[in-house]
Amino acid sequence: MPEMLLLRSAGSVLRTVFLSRLPPGGPGCVRKLSLNLQYQQEVRPSVTNSCPSDGQALSKESLGRALPLSSLEKARGAQLDRSEEPLWTTRADGRVHLRVHTTCPQPPYTVHQMFHESLDKYRDLRALGFKRQGVWEHISYSQYYLLARRTAKGFLKLGLERATAWPSLASTPRSGSSRRWATVFAGGIVTGIYTTSSPEACQYIAHDCRANIIVVDTQKQLEKILKIWKNLPHLKAVVTYREAPARKMARVYTMDEVMGLGDELPEETLDAVISAQQPNQCCVLIYTSGTTGSPKGVMLSQDNITWTARHCSRAGGVQAAEVQQEVVVSYLPLSHVAAQMYDLWIGIQWGAHICFAEPDALQGSLANTLREVEPTSHLGVPRVWEKIMERIREVGAGSGFIRRQMLLWAMSVTLEQNVTCPSSDLKSFKARLADYLVLAKVRQALGFARCQKHFYGAAPLTTETQQFFLALNIHLYGGYGLSETSGPHCISSLSNYRPGSSGKAVPGCLVKLVNEDAEGVGEICLWGRNIFMGYLNMEDKTTEAIDAEGWLHTGDTGRLDEDGFLFVTGRLKEIIITAGGENVPPVPIEDAVKMELPIVSNAMLIGDQRKFLSMLLTLKCTLDPDACHPTDHLTEQAVEFCRRVGSSATTMSEIVGRRDEAVYRAIEEGIQRVNRKAAAQPYHIQKWAILQKDFSVAGGELGPTLKLRRFTVLDKYKDVIDSFYQEQKK
Repeated sequence: MPEMLLLRSAGSVLRTVFLSRLPPGGPGCVRKLSLNLQYQQEVRPSVTNSCPSDGQALSKESLGRALPLSSLEKARGAQLDRSEEPLWTTRADGRVHLRVHTTCPQPPYTVHQMFHESLDKYRDLRALGFKRQGVWEHISYSQYYLLARRTAKGFLKLGLERATAWPSLASTPRSGSSRRWATVFAGGIVTGIYTTSSPEACQYIAHDCRANIIVVDTQKQLEKILKIWKNLPHLKAVVTYREAPARKMARVYTMDEVMGLGDELPEETLDAVISAQQPNQCCVLIYTSGTTGSPKGVMLSQDNITWTARHCSRAGGVQAAEVQQEVVVSYLPLSHVAAQMYDLWIGIQWGAHICFAEPDALQGSLANTLREVEPTSHLGVPRVWEKIMERIREVGAGSGFIRRQMLLWAMSVTLEQNVTCPSSDLKSFKARLADYLVLAKVRQALGFARCQKHFYGAAPLTTETQQFFLALNIHLYGGYGLSETSGPHCISSLSNYRPGSSGKAVPGCLVKLVNEDAEGVGEICLWGRNIFMGYLNMEDKTTEAIDAEGWLHTGDTGRLDEDGFLFVTGRLKEIIITAGGENVPPVPIEDAVKMELPIVSNAMLIGDQRKFLSMLLTLKCTLDPDACHPTDHLTEQAVEFCRRVGSSATTMSEIVGRRDEAVYRAIEEGIQRVNRKAAAQPYHIQKWAILQKDFSVAGGELGPTLKLRRFTVLDKYKDVIDSFYQEQKK
């Protein structure tokens, strides 16, 4: 019983952990085994009450008094047990079987054990970097660990209960890094809420996960919680991080006050909580964006986190600090699984140095941070890479004739080399000269001089963007995964790359297609140690997603080539079925339009249950750095397109409001070129419209990771869409 486990001593032996092993016959004949794993725990003397300040040195002796590092909590043995547990659960305090494949049978261990192992190896290395008043400061792994423990005791003192959630409303990853570790140490569940969420959305998530404590980093986020607190019966306290509350309020604490409370709690109390944790229990809750209904709480186990952090990262070529300490810039919200896995969990697993960007990173300061830090590995959502591409084009367009021609020559030579010989280390003399004279300088200006691995995730990347960066000698490695797979399930790398694919399944993970059509395209189904526990409080949704053999049915469509590379083609729910019964995947057509018309920012195909296809278009506009809204002003690339087709327009209102003849004619010609390449007449775009504003997160058309919210767009622009088909009836 959980209550008994909480009272057991730090030297106790953990209770039974149940695993589901995959027999040689494959997942179709999954047999369930129970393993009794014994973990040796150490009784730790009390740590000092004073937490080291950022940048303060911490001696090995003081850390040794805090926590003996002579041995690691590890699985010492296993024996069969007759008990069984299910492959899924919808309870926050539930436990599940672990899907263990014979190709990757790593013994399960907890998040604390992962940190403890890294602490033993990397304690004096830099763990975190951040800017304070314009100067970079750093803390070591030993300081990081003690900070997490001290914060964990503070959360326990505030009343954080086991298997209850700790939502964070923070605008920067820095605001939640050590606090996430502290939450897991204290037996809670890490949860994130996007800062763009409305008070109603915050209330839904906080109520659904029975939040005990909520952490906010600004007065604006605090006000959201104060408005809804009366509707949250389980909420005991709110903690502020960056901005202290304007006045003293009951049950509202600063982070300094929380750590002060933690100093009152004995170390043995925290040790008992840590020792009771097991790998098949929930420690992370990721809420989906809710584009097709209420957000679903994706429950990830400690084993999901530790196994994925170890094996998926190695498949992507991430190096251990013993070989080369990876340097990573953290700038994406940790509410998203890709950023959380890449910045938080993988970083600890391999001893990486994580440097936090400024809060306005996505509004422009990221470029400066990249140049200052010079990361060795970088993850970006497709829109980030597209913004970098647009900026390079703008700078190139403003350069002198000779520089512009040199860049075009270098990119042309390099693209040809990388397309014709993608896996060859032998470069032609021209390609090496182009890289030395031109492209190396471009990469240095971007902050990628030392970067060996460039990843993208969370959404598909256009062919145009892929080829642009290939021309700069930057290979963008894609992956495929979901919140439900703890991040990546398939991944590309230098030795595992095929243009247009999402790579191969990580060792220990399986992929299959069901209901394949004549072209070999079917629904993508996934199996492995990274598959989630279930949706919190949603049994019907969980059984829809996970079948009896533990396969996750993703709802995405794709194909596998003869070498096992996965190519994602779309989403079942996004497939347009016309009134004539034609199945039309929208993404390839949308990408073709954006490729043909560089002025187009977003393209969304319409036509479900309609007689023909139509399309909504938005044009590339600059972004207001403060409000994060698209402005009326076109980007340099869009203005250049206008000039090329004979228009002097520089704003959206000039084009749409005055219906600029030259631009509309050029777009129509581009649409017709796309139509001529279409497989058949039903795939032709017959009508289109340019909207007054580009899509944005603030406008609701894009989700927090910049994915297109199709149902929101259909509802928001219903009148425009209906006009396409009303005219047809006349």
